[in-house]
Amino acid sequence: MQPAPLIRIEGLGKTYLMGEKRLEVLRGIDLEIAAGELVALTGPSGAGKSTFLHLLGALDVPTRGRVLFEGEDVFGRGEDGLAAFRNQTIGFVFQSHHLLPEFTALENAMMPALIRRVARGDARRRAAEMLETVGLGERMEHRPGELSGGEQQRVALARALCLQPKLLLADEPTGNLDPQTAEGIHALLADLNVRMGITAVVVTHNERLAAALPRRLRLVQGRLA
Repeated sequence: MQPAPLIRIEGLGKTYLMGEKRLEVLRGIDLEIAAGELVALTGPSGAGKSTFLHLLGALDVPTRGRVLFEGEDVFGRGEDGLAAFRNQTIGFVFQSHHLLPEFTALENAMMPALIRRVARGDARRRAAEMLETVGLGERMEHRPGELSGGEQQRVALARALCLQPKLLLADEPTGNLDPQTAEGIHALLADLNVRMGITAVVVTHNERLAAALPRRLRLVQGRLA
């Protein structure tokens, strides 16, 4: 008997009202993602990729349809439940790393644990271990301004994974990086997927890098093609 998927998406749709006009961004998406899958999501600009990721991570609410995580309707929770889901279950990485410039790499990576009120010593240990994992063991005390673009994105990745979330969502994580550095970040995601069993959905406009990931989906005009 096949195990139940980690994520089941049923008829997912999102429509925005712009004055008297309705903008239908997602048009009924059905999808299953198994635990441990590494999925690339591609598509033209405006296809709804970021909207899809925001719904998957409960940063936005669907107009219709359901997102089931481990069999539970994500949007059946109250506001407190959604906030806990985002903090405890999801790790986010965006195109812009959003690091705090006055803090070191280690302090930035500790933030999710401190927000969850993990003891400071434990938070420091977890963040240090993850920075080692992403290859920044020698750069922990450096501030973002002292790091390259690729190193800053690795800090953002360590921060996202500090609490070992069940799902990593990455929205154009290499969009601001040169091709060689971008390949390094994608290779790191693939390595973490194998070594740690991370489930991840990666939105990217880079078709060549997407093709290197184990599973590839394409979003066109709000539908999976």
